[in-house]
Amino acid sequence: MTFEFGGFLIVFAVAVVALGSALLVSDGGFRLYPLGRLPGDIVIRRESFTFYLPLMTSILLSVLLSAIFWGIGRIG
Repeated sequence: MTFEFGGFLIVFAVAVVALGSALLVSDGGFRLYPLGRLPGDIVIRRESFTFYLPLMTSILLSVLLSAIFWGIGRIG
């Protein structure tokens, strides 16, 4: 069986949609705790709005996904 990148992307997208749907349905009961509350994430709260920039979370996820895809590339 050969590895097709297009098929992998479709399966990955379906998994992301399923996880997102599960999080929406669960009423926020499931939380990936430190993600979104790491030191380096910027939160500015004012009277009428809240600005949130998950800077460190984005960097961490980028490094993690890069390592995963690099590993998949080395295997395939």
